[in-house]
Amino acid sequence: MSNDSFWTDTHAHLTDPDLLPQLDATLELAAEFNVKRLLCVSVDAHSIPPLLPLLDKPNIFGPNIFGSVGIHPNYSHQESSGDWERIESLFTHPKICALGETGLDNYWKDSPWDTQMANFQRHLQASRTHSLPLIIHSRNCDDEMLACLREDYRNGPLLGVMHSFCASLEHALAYIEMGLYISFSGMLTYKKNETLRDIARKIPLDRLLVETDAPYLSPEPKRSSRPNQPAYVAFTGKVLAELHNLTPEQMAMKTTQNALKLFSRMT
Repeated sequence: MSNDSFWTDTHAHLTDPDLLPQLDATLELAAEFNVKRLLCVSVDAHSIPPLLPLLDKPNIFGPNIFGSVGIHPNYSHQESSGDWERIESLFTHPKICALGETGLDNYWKDSPWDTQMANFQRHLQASRTHSLPLIIHSRNCDDEMLACLREDYRNGPLLGVMHSFCASLEHALAYIEMGLYISFSGMLTYKKNETLRDIARKIPLDRLLVETDAPYLSPEPKRSSRPNQPAYVAFTGKVLAELHNLTPEQMAMKTTQNALKLFSRMT
């Protein structure tokens, strides 16, 4: 198997309490499933202390770990003085590949919409200033998200990925036109999600990414397993491969090539 034929999980929360205590076992399992690279995604400034040691962890027996920094919309109202400055201080770290998880969420109501929007706008600006891709969360606000990104697109193409995508084909194509990638999580494998599979089938190969969102969204046939594991990106990738009439090895290679193109600090 060539180096690029390994899977890249572009979205996992390794510092989550459900995963961090069993990290070595998690990484060993990921290696068994041919996962070569992991992007450990932050949700706030408190995610940073446990993240940084992971970036220095030797990858002799497991995947190479990269990171992102940012503030999730659902935690934007909890930001404290100095949090953003701490995040900014890591923009030049060689293994920080992205900004986020950021975006908008109209499902949970803890964070006021205006607070979420201000937080997201700050990430959008930072992405342009520092040429770092965005990891974008969008839940129950597809049209609002599209309008927000179209407004920012007036400043030029966007750099980033729509994480755990579950909106319409029209939204996906609009995001792609603006420069974004589309990432699919374990939801793609759920029996009821035939519409999502129809959408995934129509996404251009050069704009596809795959992820777990571990410890959440375990795919079939591990849907009843908790927590979700980065290893299980292979199950979602297999479904994605079938939709595009490719072998799993071919889809692993293509999505990894896409990940390396988007997250340019990944090696």
